This record gives sequence, C-alpha cells and structure tokens, in this order.
Amino acid sequence: MATSVVPVARSAGGVLPTAGFAVAAVLALMLALRAPATLAVLGLATFGILHNVLELRYVAGRFEQVLAGPFLRLLLVLITGIVVCRLLPPGAFSRTAEILLAYGLLAAACLHALRGRLLPLAAALLVLGAAAAASLAFPAYHFVVLAHLHNLVPLVFLWEWSRALPRGRGLFLAVQCGWVLAVPALLLAGALDGVLAPAAGGVARLEAAYTPPAWLHTAAGLRFVAVFAFLQTMHYVVWVWFLPRYAPDASAAFERRVPVLRGGRAWALGAAAGAALAVLFATDWAQGKALYAAVASYHAYLEFPVLLLLVSGLAPAVLSDRRKDLL
Repeated sequence: MATSVVPVARSAGGVLPTAGFAVAAVLALMLALRAPATLAVLGLATFGILHNVLELRYVAGRFEQVLAGPFLRLLLVLITGIVVCRLLPPGAFSRTAEILLAYGLLAAACLHALRGRLLPLAAALLVLGAAAAASLAFPAYHFVVLAHLHNLVPLVFLWEWSRALPRGRGLFLAVQCGWVLAVPALLLAGALDGVLAPAAGGVARLEAAYTPPAWLHTAAGLRFVAVFAFLQTMHYVVWVWFLPRYAPDASAAFERRVPVLRGGRAWALGAAAGAALAVLFATDWAQGKALYAAVASYHAYLEFPVLLLLVSGLAPAVLSDRRKDLL
C-alpha cells in the first residue's frame, strides 16, 4: 500500500486527499438527505466493526509512546467496565455506572497528561466535575451528545495529521471544517429541509438515539438523524479510506506492536467480524445494536484520552521521517 501512495502523495501535496474528502462529502450528503435512516443502518452494518479495528490500529500505532504500560492498562480496565454496563439490561443503574466510568476515564487521562501542572489540572478536574453532574442529571442528553461527538472527533486527528503537509493545508482544513461543522449546522438550521426526504418508519426508530429529548417528535428529529447519518458516513471515510492510505507509519508501528495482525490481517479480522455482526443485525437488529455498542466502546472511549494528550502536548512528534516522505 505504501509504495503506491508515495509518488502520488508527494507530487500532489494535499490535493488528492482534499479532493477525495470533498467528493465523499457531496455523495454522503446526497444519501443522507434522501435516505438518512437507510444510510445510517447500512453504514453501521457494513463498516461499523471494520472501522473499529482500523481506528484502534491507528490510535495504538500513532500514540504507542503514550498508550502503554500502567496507563493503558488502567484505560482498558475502565473501558471494559463500560462494555459490561452496555451488556447489562438497559436501566438507570447501567446508565449511571457508564457515565461515572466515562468521567473516571477522562479524569485518569487528565491526571496523566497534566501531572505536575497543578492549576491546569485543577481547572480540568473542575470542568469534568461540572460536566459529570450535568450528565448524571440529564443522562438522555449525555448519550445523544456522546453519539454525535464521536463523529466529530476525526477533525482533531485530521488537524494533527495535516501539520506535516508541505502545501495545501489551509484548503485541506477548510474542507474538513466544512463537512464536520458547516454541513451539520446547515442541516440543523433547516436550510436543507427543501431537499430532505420526508421522515419514514426507519427515522422514527432512530430519532430517540440521536435527537435531544426536547426536540423529539418535531421536525428537528429528522434533521438530527440526517446529521448523524452524514457524519457517520464521513467518519467511516476517515478511518476506512483516508488514514489507512495516508498514514501508513501508524499502521507499521501497530504491526511492530501486534505482529499477529500484520499486513491485511487487520482488514480480514474487521471484515470477518463485521460480516458476522451483519448477520445478527439482519436477524435481530436490537440485539445486534446492543452487541455493537458494547464492542465499539473500546475505540469510542479510547479516543478521548488521546485527544486530551494531544491538547496537552504529550502526544509524540507529529510525523516520522518515513511519513514525511509520503507527503
């Protein structure tokens, strides 16, 4: 894969990936406007598990210097607790436990990232305490926000990746901000209602998961489902197409760390597990969705400590010499 990318990426700078994102965003928006529920469901069944595997490969490889040792073990213990919560019957106890474990994960990341910096650490913990109180008071809002926030996270990884672009970074970032921020804002504001297909039965089944309770059973419900379908599709574009192709150094680092998944084995694992889950989706959607939500906790919740490490400046150097050669 790397050898085919080198001459193209080096000669074009950021032009090819920028154009790829622009085309993908247009296509994803067209599908999200006409069939948001179908796009969300089929996208999850087709790419859900695969993108989990590829994202974990990128994060574990790119941030191998910080996601290691006792810190990584603590994160995995906390996330495993969240997985258990998601496998339990839905209820107040499991929701409260997941929220507490999630904020415990963030607190652990803050303590690791800001150790020795008392004022920033105190401020971060104060913000986390206030956010945790709000989440516990309004758990339904917490999980809706979490669902959409997960689809916004790639912007940070793309921003970090773009720091090594020799040229075209401004246009690359403008396109990313366009699909991550501008398109959802237009959808939620109702600017695209004229071309948004009327709500069907599938939309009604998804509204509760992706719409804040105050806007349920209003026109905003369809907009939130369309936003989720669009952002989820672009989320898959990032993890299944872009980063595997344009960040091979992260894949190489992961393969040194986990040699059993070298080459195409990670892809094969994701495809096989995804196919098995797709069968479960087809036979029992509710059970398949619950199982996916549990398994997906590892990649979804591991993102947030990494983001804190990026913000605090504890992430490793942006690019290796090998990756610079690819650009």
